[in-house]
Amino acid sequence: MTKTALVIGASGIVGSAAADLLAAQGWTVHGLARRPVERAGVQPVAADLQDAAATAEALRDIDPDAVFITTWLRQDSEAENIRVNSAMVRNLLDGLPKPKGPRHVALVTGLKHYLGPFEAYGKGSLPQTPFREEQGRLDVENFYYAQEDEVFAAAARDDFTWSVHRPHTVIGLAVGNAMNMGTTLAVYATLCREAGRPFTFPGSAAQWSGLTDMTDANQLADHLLWAAQTGAAHDQAFNVVNGDVFRWQWMWSRIADWFGIEAAPFDGTVRPLEQQMAADAGLWHEIATREGLAEPDLARLASPWHTDADLGRPIEVVTDMSKSRRLGFTGYQPTDDAFFALFERLRAGRLIP
Repeated sequence: MTKTALVIGASGIVGSAAADLLAAQGWTVHGLARRPVERAGVQPVAADLQDAAATAEALRDIDPDAVFITTWLRQDSEAENIRVNSAMVRNLLDGLPKPKGPRHVALVTGLKHYLGPFEAYGKGSLPQTPFREEQGRLDVENFYYAQEDEVFAAAARDDFTWSVHRPHTVIGLAVGNAMNMGTTLAVYATLCREAGRPFTFPGSAAQWSGLTDMTDANQLADHLLWAAQTGAAHDQAFNVVNGDVFRWQWMWSRIADWFGIEAAPFDGTVRPLEQQMAADAGLWHEIATREGLAEPDLARLASPWHTDADLGRPIEVVTDMSKSRRLGFTGYQPTDDAFFALFERLRAGRLIP
């Protein structure tokens, strides 16, 4: 029998990759978003998860075998992040018809589980790296924890299995996404090439010199489907990264080479992209108009604040995946290849020249 999936945030970086994989695997895929976009193999479901009644109405005829929660809404404070994002998960799981058979719910969070929320990002007493799943929650309010608690409560009530997936920074294709380092760096490199500006690393010396890792959206999609279909992975939390480690002093030159520019020497000074790109909206519009690009609005492509948060960390961040490996997940994706594949897709889709 064909299995049915409900992907929450199907137009985002992670959700779109998951929806494409599920459709390719023969699943019937429903893609929920506030403003669904047309996607091959995905049946759109329009709903605002902040509206409990409207969510229940939109979901009343859907009985999924698996639910993949890949979205969140950024708010001005962590207290508001907790209030809004926990309510969205609660409204979703309350609004779904009770399972008629086995159901699995997968929640995508991230390494802020270990690093803390943006208000206390990378500060205070942090777990030792590489991060491992058995390291407990920090003693700080965090909307990831609130989302998890909503899933745990609903699972106990409705008797479904769950998994939590903690990627590092995700590389993937989406427009209008709040956290999009790959596209942000592609746009930044394009602007530097256009204006003859130095391609300057924006982050900290710790990130430039230390080891790090990342997560390709397709690797994460594979991991989501693996956990949903693997009994030993049920009711578990997992880290999920590409499987390689690198230093930005190496990766920065790799990205520069792809765009045909030279990487500027790094002198240890933090130069945030939010400042470097603050006046670039007009220049991007000029490039987009001249080159016939699909998106002339810089703000819908680049999220410098998020890239600054990741690249400005004062600590080395690497992630352990032994738990998944022991249970049989063998996916691997070199991170430079993930960047290059994204850049090719951006160019093919006429999002960068």
